[in-house]
Amino acid sequence: MIHLGADTADTADTADTADTADTADTADTADPLRAAIDFYQTVESYGVRLTSLSTGKSEIIRYYFKKPGYVRMEFETSYKGAVLVYDPLTRRVTLWPFGHRSFPALNLSPENKLIQSPTGQRVDRSDVGALFQNVQKLRTRGKTELMGVEVVGGQQALHVRVSVGDDVSIDAVSRYQLWLDRTTGFPLKVLSFGRSGRLVETVDMDGLQIHPGFPKDFFSQ
Repeated sequence: MIHLGADTADTADTADTADTADTADTADTADPLRAAIDFYQTVESYGVRLTSLSTGKSEIIRYYFKKPGYVRMEFETSYKGAVLVYDPLTRRVTLWPFGHRSFPALNLSPENKLIQSPTGQRVDRSDVGALFQNVQKLRTRGKTELMGVEVVGGQQALHVRVSVGDDVSIDAVSRYQLWLDRTTGFPLKVLSFGRSGRLVETVDMDGLQIHPGFPKDFFSQ
């Protein structure tokens, strides 16, 4: 995940929550990962709370996504108050270190290392769809294992492991472990491993909202 940090009151309208009809039916398919990916293609927007741990650093982020690729991150830990917005049309990032629309406002490229994670992850490749793309690339060159049903954050999840040999990696990852929500197919937890089994990052996701009601200028820069 991208590492900065913040807490802001300028958040999405949480009155609109996920529609109960929005389901991936991962519990009733022989290929829950495929079902999760297919369902994600129907999702136009979502919000989630991310807790990531990478290279010994923990970060909590309120993450919002809207197709065709708008991203807003509100950081809840270090650099408290920072807000970041990415516009896929201009391919630029605006970072407000002290809160949305406050001075100063930094206009950055998503390639700027200031707003990349320690593992090099970029904001323009940070959504669940980008994760699923990487997982799909790995599974076509390796194997997929269904590990069973487990409880993550009080929710039932299907544990899936996707791996290849140490001589192959996608964005420095050779193995993923994913816990997919049995209703939506969204990841509740993701572990990514590099070569020789080294743990690269742990990400927990909670508070998912599918198709929330965003204010009109929520992703504006």
